[in-house]
Amino acid sequence: MTSPPNTDAELITQTLELETADGPMPCYEAAPDDEPRGSVVVIQEAFGVNDHIQDVCRRFAREGYRAVAPHLYHRTGTTEFDYGDFSTVRPAFDALTDADQVTDVDVTLQYLRESTSCSRIGIVGFCMGGRTSFLLGAIRSLGAAVTYYGGGIVTEKATGRPSLMHLVPAMKSPWLGLFGQEDPSIPKEELDELRAATASAPVETEMVVYPGAGHAFNSDPRPSYHEPSARDAWARTLDWFGRHIATS
Repeated sequence: MTSPPNTDAELITQTLELETADGPMPCYEAAPDDEPRGSVVVIQEAFGVNDHIQDVCRRFAREGYRAVAPHLYHRTGTTEFDYGDFSTVRPAFDALTDADQVTDVDVTLQYLRESTSCSRIGIVGFCMGGRTSFLLGAIRSLGAAVTYYGGGIVTEKATGRPSLMHLVPAMKSPWLGLFGQEDPSIPKEELDELRAATASAPVETEMVVYPGAGHAFNSDPRPSYHEPSARDAWARTLDWFGRHIATS
């Protein structure tokens, strides 16, 4: 089921459903009202495709990109959670496997390839989604991948999701990593290891670590928001996609 598109002077937005092997998956989509210069898959935080992630999609659309955010929690019913109490998120978060995420992103990629003339697609993810964007960028030949403060890339966390470091030697997509120096969930030792490993990847990579920024520094509805870092990270993201996936 697809909701009617909402059109204004700048953007076309809609919520649509894509079929997966595990049932229908809602997706939020935002696009410019003319031909996009590229497409971007936007991967949610642990809290789902909430107002913040939808706003990120609209920001990309205002820059000329078609942006789609798949609801990765569609298998467990509730697809969006309020900030503050992670215990409400935990059942959906723990149930989501790497294989589920690859399946859902692949379906989203297929939708974009079949419904737009833009063949080059990027992926960007935040928090939980930052790890997902690294994973997909490593195993799929995409135009570009961007990770915002994605934990669990270097070492396995309590979630049971494995390290992804073994994927770096065969990484398939140019990758940009954006992290906060004060993020307790991703210590300096992990950042140093990730920087050293990705520096020798077979694709172009870049890592930026922001002093004074913690986890979720780009999430403006939250106290963790760090405006100078968020502004610089957004500029770098647009430059990365502009160099790797934009058609003009």
